[in-house]
Amino acid sequence: MNQDRLAALVETRANRPSAIAEAAARRARPTGPLGEHGKLMVIAADHPARGALGAGDRPLAMGDRLDLLDRLCTALARPGVNGVLGTSDILEDLLLLGALEGKVVIGSMNRGGLAGAVFEMDDRFTGYDAAMIEAMRFDGGKTLTRIDYADPASVDTLESTAKAVTDLASRDLLAMVEPFISRRVDGKARNVLTTDAVVKAAAIAAGLGTTSAYTWLKLPVVDDMERVMAATTLPVVILGGEVDSDQEAVFSRWRKALACPTARGLAVGRSLLYPPDDDVVSAVDAAVALL
Repeated sequence: MNQDRLAALVETRANRPSAIAEAAARRARPTGPLGEHGKLMVIAADHPARGALGAGDRPLAMGDRLDLLDRLCTALARPGVNGVLGTSDILEDLLLLGALEGKVVIGSMNRGGLAGAVFEMDDRFTGYDAAMIEAMRFDGGKTLTRIDYADPASVDTLESTAKAVTDLASRDLLAMVEPFISRRVDGKARNVLTTDAVVKAAAIAAGLGTTSAYTWLKLPVVDDMERVMAATTLPVVILGGEVDSDQEAVFSRWRKALACPTARGLAVGRSLLYPPDDDVVSAVDAAVALL
C-alpha cells in the first residue's frame, strides 16, 4: 500500500461505489474452508469497528487505515494464509485492492458492544447479516458471543447469535462463533479465561441455532486445552488474543492446541499484524508453519 493506492481507493468509493459489488461478483472463491495444509488460516481484522484499536503498547495502532491495509495485504499474500475476517469497510477495501482472490472471507456480524462502553456486553448485530454475506459471495459470518450471567443483555446476544447461526446455515454458509463467559471487574468487561469457563462457553455456543451443521467455534488458548477441545465435536479455530512480547511462548501454546483432533486452524489478528518486532512476514510465516 502507498498514498497513490489509497487515493485511488478513496476515489473509487466516492465516485463509483458500485465497484464494490462488481469486485465481489468476479472474485474467485475458494473450493472449501481448508487450505493446502488441511487447515484454515484466517487473518482477523474486525477489531476497529468495536473501538478496539490497541495492539501491544500502541493504543491506536489499528487507527491508521493505510497502515492496517498494508499489513493485511502483506499477511494475505503469504503462502498458507487462506482466509480473512473483517467488517464491511475493511473487506470492501480489500476487495477493491484485489487481496481477496481465492480466500475464505468471513464477515463480522455483531460489533455493537463497543470496547469500554457501559453497554459493552450488549453485543448487538450492527455489521453483516446472512443475506448480505450471501449477496457478496462471501463464505461465512462470525459472531462475538459474550455471556455474562449477571447481565440481562446476554440473553439477547444468545438469541441473536442463534438466529445468525440459523440464517447462515440455511444458506450453506459457515457460522464462526466466538464465545466467552464474561463478567465485569471494577466496571470493565473481562473474559474469564479459565479452562472451566471456556469449556462451558464452548458447550453453550455449540448448541445455538436450529442446526450446528455449519458452525465452527473460535476459542482462546487456556490451560488444559485437551479438556476444552473435548467439549465439542465442532471444528475449532484458535484465536490469537492480545499481542504478547514473548511470541515464542505464544506459538508454543498454539502448537499444543493445534495438536488436538478438533483443531482446524488459526484465526489471528493483532498478534500477527502487529508483532513485537513489527515483522509481519516472519510472524505470519511462523504461524503458518504451525499448521
